Amino acid sequence: MVAKAAHVRFKHFAGWRFAYPAYGFAGPANAVTPGNKTLTGLTSMAYTTFSQTKNDQLKEPMFFGQPVNVARYDQQKYDIFEKLIEKQLSFFWRPEEVDVSRDRIDYQALPEHEKHIFISNLKYQTLLDSIQGRSPNVALLPLISIPELETWVETWAFSETIHSRSYTHIIRNIVNDPAIVFDDIVTNEQIKKRAEGISCYYDDLIELTSYWHLLGEGTHTVNGKTVTVNLRELKKKLYLCLMSVNALEAIRFYVSFACSFAFAERELMEGNAKIIRLIARDEALHLTGTQHMLNLLRSGADDPEMAQIAEECKEESYKLFVEAAQQEKEWADYLFRDGSMIGLNKDILCQYVEYITNIRMQAVGLDLPFQTRSNPIPWINTWLVSDNVQVAPQEVEVSSYLVGQIDSEVDTDDLSSFQL
Repeated sequence: MVAKAAHVRFKHFAGWRFAYPAYGFAGPANAVTPGNKTLTGLTSMAYTTFSQTKNDQLKEPMFFGQPVNVARYDQQKYDIFEKLIEKQLSFFWRPEEVDVSRDRIDYQALPEHEKHIFISNLKYQTLLDSIQGRSPNVALLPLISIPELETWVETWAFSETIHSRSYTHIIRNIVNDPAIVFDDIVTNEQIKKRAEGISCYYDDLIELTSYWHLLGEGTHTVNGKTVTVNLRELKKKLYLCLMSVNALEAIRFYVSFACSFAFAERELMEGNAKIIRLIARDEALHLTGTQHMLNLLRSGADDPEMAQIAEECKEESYKLFVEAAQQEKEWADYLFRDGSMIGLNKDILCQYVEYITNIRMQAVGLDLPFQTRSNPIPWINTWLVSDNVQVAPQEVEVSSYLVGQIDSEVDTDDLSSFQL
C-alpha cells in the first residue's frame, strides 16, 4: 500500500534529527529506515495542522479521516460533542473561589489513619488528572477528523488541568510543605502500579500514531527494532485507549470521591468536598463524552470497520474494566489499612466499586461482572447530582451555579400573565 506524501520537516541538532509532526518521535539521523525507502523519498500518512484540501466535514469519520482544517461550529456531524462543550464551558470554575481555610483546622484534628486516607486520595487524584490534563490532547488530536470532537477533547483536557490545580490549592492549605506530598506520588508503589494500568494504553497509541504519521503503513526498522504500522492495528489501539479512559473516568475517581464526601457528611473538610463536587460534575461530562465515542464506534455508524474491531476487543475491554475495579478495591484496602472512618469502610467501598462498575460497563455494551445491584452508599448521590440540593447563594459557595445557563429567547406569549 502506498501512503500519502508526507509534509515532514527536519531539524538537525547535535547529531539528532527531529521529525515533525511525529508526536513524541525523535531519533538519530540514521535511526529510521522506512521499509525499503530512504528518508529522502519518505512517504507517510502526514498530519497537518491545517489541511488546505476542501472537504465536507459532515462526511468525515470521527477518527482517521482528513485532518481538521476550519474550526467551524455552525454545523456538526455529532451535536452531542457541541452540547458537551457548551455545558463544560458553563461549568467553568476556579479552585480559589472555594474557601478551604477551615480545612486546615479540621485536618490537624484528624486521627492519623484519617489523615492517611485524606492525603493519599489527593495524591491519587493528582496522578489521574496529571495524566488526563495532557494525554487526550497528545493521543487523540492527531487522529481526529471533525471539529466538534477536536474542540471537545481540548475543552475536556483543559478542565482536567483545573482539577490538578485544585489539588494543589487544597494541599498547600493543609500542610506546611506541599513538596513532600507531591514528591511521594512518583515513588509511592500503590500509586505507581495504578499509573501503569492507565498510561500504557495512551503510550501505545501515541507511539504507533507517531510511526503512522512519519513512516506510513508498512514494516520499518527504528533504532534496530522492527515496527509494523497497520491502520487496523492503530484503530484497535485507539478503541482500547478510549475504553481505558472510559474506565478511568467511570470508576477510578469514585473511591476517593466517596471518602471526601464522607468527611463532609461529618462536617469535616467541607471546602475540599465542595471542590471535589465540582470535579465530580466535570467528570460526569467527560464520562459521557467517552461513552458516546465508544458507542458510535462499536455501532459501526461512524466507521463500519470499528464495529468489527469493537467485537474483537470485547474480551480485552471486559478484562480492562474488571482489572480497574480490582485496583480500586486494592486502593480501598490501602486507604483503610490502619482503620476505618465513620460511615465508610473497606467492605462498603468495595461493594460501591462493584455497583458503579456494573453500571459503567453496561453503558458501553459489556457484560456485568459483579452481583452487586444496589448502591451501598445512596447518600453519595446528593453530592454527585448537583441539582439535588438548592441553597441560598448567601449561605454557602454555590457549587451548582451555571454561567450562561439563562434562556434569553422570550416570546410575547410568555408575558401574557404578567401584571404591573
